[in-house]
Amino acid sequence: MQDSEVPQARKFKLEWDNPDNQTFILGHHLIFFGVANIWFVEWAKWHGIYDPAIEAIRQVEYNLDLNAIWNHQFDFLTIDSLEDVMGGHAFLAFAQIFGGAHHIATKMGSGLLGEYTEFKGKGLLSAEAILSWSLAGIGWMAVVAAFWCASNTTVYPESWYGEVLQFKFGVAPYWIDTGDLSDSPGAFFGHSTRAALSNVHYYFGFFFIQGHLWHALRAMGFDFKRIPDAIRNQSNTRVSLNS
Repeated sequence: MQDSEVPQARKFKLEWDNPDNQTFILGHHLIFFGVANIWFVEWAKWHGIYDPAIEAIRQVEYNLDLNAIWNHQFDFLTIDSLEDVMGGHAFLAFAQIFGGAHHIATKMGSGLLGEYTEFKGKGLLSAEAILSWSLAGIGWMAVVAAFWCASNTTVYPESWYGEVLQFKFGVAPYWIDTGDLSDSPGAFFGHSTRAALSNVHYYFGFFFIQGHLWHALRAMGFDFKRIPDAIRNQSNTRVSLNS
């Protein structure tokens, strides 16, 4: 990309320790996500999406009620209105596009945020750091999706995914089916689609978050190879003391 004859393309060359370059690229990603949200909202408005309440596809007008959107931060698992779902996506589109424009127009190295210091991440921008942040975001969203899928029947209709699940905790959290699947032709290895989707999302999310911690520590300079050396040295010290 750095050798491209198109000047605009050269701006997207990733430079690991250049905050201005990274915030510029992040801004464009946010705008693309915002446009995707707009596309989804407009699709629901003009074409329609499936409404489990009437078991049919209907056109859904988004409800851009900021008070409802704020309150749904705390009860989003129980959302039962497709209008509210679309309103949340419309608000997210605005937030992402506004945030993207902000990142494109401003600089981190100097300007509104002041000098780019060690406290603000100087020296941490690397492939390892970017990977750790990406894993954290994906992992957290997967865990949220698992809980949402397990209990919400508006976004995840029962006719498609099966009945709501029961939360259990053994060695680790998991969900089990509450309905009878003995005569269900769509059972996934003896489980509903909802059970499979929830549990797979949760465990992938869990391991993504562990990967985030691993790569974040490496980005900060922690050398995991020193752990077996430290254990070995400690064992040798104990042997010396006992002898």
